[in-house]
Amino acid sequence: MKPLTNRSKVVSVKKMSLAERLYLPGIFSGLMITLGHFFRRKATVRYPEVKREFSETFRGWHVLKRDDEGRERCTACGLCALSCPAEAITMVAAERKPGEEHLYREEKYAAKYEINMLRCIFCGLCEEACPKEAIFLTKRMVSSGFSRDKFIYGKELLLEQPEKPVDISPRQTKEVLEFKKDKNQRHNKQDE
Repeated sequence: MKPLTNRSKVVSVKKMSLAERLYLPGIFSGLMITLGHFFRRKATVRYPEVKREFSETFRGWHVLKRDDEGRERCTACGLCALSCPAEAITMVAAERKPGEEHLYREEKYAAKYEINMLRCIFCGLCEEACPKEAIFLTKRMVSSGFSRDKFIYGKELLLEQPEKPVDISPRQTKEVLEFKKDKNQRHNKQDE
């Protein structure tokens, strides 16, 4: 039978020496590698006593922001849900009733807002798509659990508490922060 290519190699059958047949050199070289790892710096972080340093661009737990008066910014436009590649965001819109002006900023608000954290890939497209700057990803880690139901976060977990506002300025560029300071721009004026 003829070979298909000219790249054939000649294989020689070489007799193994006594040391090679006992596998002692291989065992000793493996032990030397193992001993070398004992004296290296440990890569393990002793969590929760020692917290690991995260990148400035780390994206974690979502937060639904409130405005300066404590009203919800989300208007249930659905752009965050449309931009989510994992389809992790669901919402139900409702109309604001008379007397609820102190709770909701616009006439329409999200009566139900849920994020399935098991589906979320923490890409940040929801915060880029939001025209009202209502949703941001924070540096908080999403905790682990054993039940799938506990990973569907509703408004009670996502909504920012008025007494503990979440600082999202590290998530915004310097240009955006400078633009927000100019109250003459229509975007920065409070809705009436």
